[in-house]
Amino acid sequence: MRIGLLTDGGYPYATGESRLWCDRLVRGLPQHEFDLFALSRSADQERQGWVRLPDRVGRVRTAPMWTREEDARSPRRTGRFATGLGRSYGRRDRRRFTAHVTALVGAVCAGVETEPGAGGADTRPASARFTDGLYGLAELARDGGGGLHDALRSEASVRIVQAACRAPGTGRTVHGATVPDYLAFVAELERALRPLSLDWYEEDGLGGVDLCHAASGGTAALPGLLAKRFFGVPLLVTEHGVPLRAHYLAAPEAPLGAPVRAMLANFHGLLAAEVYRQAAIVTPGNTHVRRWQERFGAHPDKLRTVYPGMEAERFGDVGEGDDAGGPGTLVWIGRIEPAKDLIALLHAFAEVRRAEPDARLRIFGAPVPGAEGETYLAHCRALAVQLFPDEAMDAHTVGDNPVTFEEIGGPEVPDLAEAYAAGGVVVLSSVVEGFPISLVEAMFCGRATVSTDVGAVVEVVGGTGVVVPPRNPRALADACVALLRDPERRARLGAAARARALELFTVEQNLAAFRDIYLDLAGHAPARWATPVDPRDPAGPPRPFATPPEAHVLGATRPGPIAVRAPAGAGRVPSWAIGATGVCAGARGAGDGDA
Repeated sequence: MRIGLLTDGGYPYATGESRLWCDRLVRGLPQHEFDLFALSRSADQERQGWVRLPDRVGRVRTAPMWTREEDARSPRRTGRFATGLGRSYGRRDRRRFTAHVTALVGAVCAGVETEPGAGGADTRPASARFTDGLYGLAELARDGGGGLHDALRSEASVRIVQAACRAPGTGRTVHGATVPDYLAFVAELERALRPLSLDWYEEDGLGGVDLCHAASGGTAALPGLLAKRFFGVPLLVTEHGVPLRAHYLAAPEAPLGAPVRAMLANFHGLLAAEVYRQAAIVTPGNTHVRRWQERFGAHPDKLRTVYPGMEAERFGDVGEGDDAGGPGTLVWIGRIEPAKDLIALLHAFAEVRRAEPDARLRIFGAPVPGAEGETYLAHCRALAVQLFPDEAMDAHTVGDNPVTFEEIGGPEVPDLAEAYAAGGVVVLSSVVEGFPISLVEAMFCGRATVSTDVGAVVEVVGGTGVVVPPRNPRALADACVALLRDPERRARLGAAARARALELFTVEQNLAAFRDIYLDLAGHAPARWATPVDPRDPAGPPRPFATPPEAHVLGATRPGPIAVRAPAGAGRVPSWAIGATGVCAGARGAGDGDA
């Protein structure tokens, strides 16, 4: 099969999210070929280049989701950019544009759960109006060249948003929007809909793959929706986290007014519902993600939980050893930020010290980039000095200090496995958590764990660790003391945790799950007509797979690869794109030039 792997700010960029998972997927399924369709998020990400790609990656097409104005430090540009280079719409296309934007924005302003007819004369549900507007704009962009960018940022769009916000039945928050809110929402809407203007929706692009696999929901899945609509390509969506949840959490911090945040929340909610509705299969990374997906319309029959695959080998030596490295030591590992609630952990450890005077706490991690992370780390250090005033604090050595803040990579703790080996109990104190990677790593190391009941923690731990309520230092302290005083129980829990992690959370189980899913989707997908390769054969034979199965049989004669190349000057480059799209045959490394 030929898989179109869709990413947003991820693979193949060296600094992308889900980079390791995607790379393991591509390398671990050699029987398939992969075409990458990647959206980049910043000039800096493109400047960092790509990871080295395996040979089975056929084509790489990229497009920036940023503009020169949005990123002052743009890299060397290989394509054209201008805000006004898009083709102006004629009268007929202007009518189409107005109708589609009115439907989409009306649905967004009305909200996800508004009763049909509450927002005005259109009596259809918000979801129907949203999808009509979304696909209508996609078809207009496909037919009309590069005019969608300019049209979405035009005064006509602002007037449509204004009318939708003032329509009867609109919520109080949206109804109170002002002109700056209209302008801000139009800018955010144009940014979210940029994938509609890409030149990927051709027979030599997404029309030439057998399956679209979106590495996340939201924007990454939007090209997959259009591939299904234009070509009938089945869509598979994987979400290890929930983009919609991340958007909700980030909204209060964004420099936008409440009406804009409300409209964006409605937009992303409606988009998520359409992605779940159109996907053939949705693979949540855990039950916590699955509940969010079901809440926004994912049918239970489409959902198959596939846990992220992690490399167990790097923790093998620690997992097969004992906890002699620090049986009386608690270890915390992660990014230092408010969501990890180190404040509660420090208060809990003060209680632990009263019960176990020889106990130690080693905190391994660096603050998240930015002023917030540094400020939070300084606050945690100051609290530690306040809680233990008679004992000196040191940032780099342990000695007799009860609490240390350390970073992995020094002579004493050279790697991550050594950090887990430094203690007998690993603690997770978060108040917000998705899939707890550090907890799985601790389980691979055979460590007993004490965790707060957030996100997918209970699902990951099962019965192999102690789980306590979040924001409860007393409960956290009691659980830690109980394990520190009971080495036999620690050993039993650690062994059970390692066995559970090896069964559920390895790379091998992840690859096996997707191997089965790919075959299942291929078995149910109808054969589609191939792009005519020989101009003398305009029909072409039906092609169920881009690569025939016999090509992978040992000793069989493999047909030569079909080089699909656009003619010179073909393909549209959207007016907001900077060096956006291209076709790359074979692999490129991070040092091979700009991505």
